[in-house]
Amino acid sequence: MRALALKIVGILVALAVTYALVHAYNSTSAVQRGEPGLAMDVIDKNTTLAERAAANKVPFALPPASTEGALAVDAYKNVQVLNHLTTGEMTRLMTAMTLWVAPKQGCAYCHAPAKDANGKPVLDSDGNVQADQNALWSDDLYTKRVARRMLQMTMHVNQDWKTHVKETGVTCYTCHRGNPVPTHLWYTHTETDRPTLGHKAGQNSPSVAAGLSSLPVDPFTPFLLGDERIRVISTEPLPIDNRISIKQTEWTYALMMHMTNALGVNCTYCHNSRSFAGWTATRATAWYGIRMVRDLNKDYLEPLRTTFPDERLGPTGDSPKLNCATCHQGAYKPLLGESMLKDYLALAEAKPQPPKSAPPPVSPTAPAAPATSPQ
Repeated sequence: MRALALKIVGILVALAVTYALVHAYNSTSAVQRGEPGLAMDVIDKNTTLAERAAANKVPFALPPASTEGALAVDAYKNVQVLNHLTTGEMTRLMTAMTLWVAPKQGCAYCHAPAKDANGKPVLDSDGNVQADQNALWSDDLYTKRVARRMLQMTMHVNQDWKTHVKETGVTCYTCHRGNPVPTHLWYTHTETDRPTLGHKAGQNSPSVAAGLSSLPVDPFTPFLLGDERIRVISTEPLPIDNRISIKQTEWTYALMMHMTNALGVNCTYCHNSRSFAGWTATRATAWYGIRMVRDLNKDYLEPLRTTFPDERLGPTGDSPKLNCATCHQGAYKPLLGESMLKDYLALAEAKPQPPKSAPPPVSPTAPAAPATSPQ
């Protein structure tokens, strides 16, 4: 009897182990997206690929708007970037931006809220604050002033940085994904060194940016805001004027860790395994991307420091800034390479703003008939 019980227990344990092993197994797929060569593939769990596909699903495009009718410059007040659009095109783009950036907050996220006779915000049937349709021109909210600058930045990227975004381009959704504030932003890191422990040189404080390693925690300030050289292998055989050092290499590796995590790839997506110093087409695209991010941080994000309220600034009072993850969000191409720009060509480039149309001439009035005396 005891032997039978032990046999049954053994069978149950074997079944439990088999069940656990089957459910612990994760099937994988190997994909080669970089240059051809040995060991150039990336291995991902199929569950990770499915999650990535779901997270990068592109929303449906709104129906096209009419290109006929009055221009925004004649129909609205205080339009500074989109005056060349018709009222229909303007409404369509504003609706899309609301869905991309503030689907819960609605138009009142950027536009002045409507208020009742008691000065309280007017709510719609869903409990959201409504925008004052008679004050859409107002720049009182900082969010509207920031949104205008972000429109200009988007057009700048699509027009002047094709070396990185190609014809795919970007829209507000590329970064925001339905959030008023993009998920992936960064601020200048602050670190107080303790003299008794020595100067850490930004290391040994594991951060997500550096892959939770002991590499420097803030590779963004020198490389994505400043223009420090990003290099590991020296270009000179002798140490004359050669700043390539182990310390600089560690800073470079910290940035590379960020880039691989931001794009969900490994080193061979940009580098060839037989010669990391060689140039591939993908590495060249990344080179332009780094310079594009520097440009956007310097000319668009940092100058908004005085526009943002204090709660939107970092510990040192700096503006939120971009990095590779802001657009890519774990995908080797933002939104897995699907273009939304083709459906919103108003964001493709900055257009000259037309002047306000002259009012129609006033027709001369007929002279009044002379008064007649009563008969």
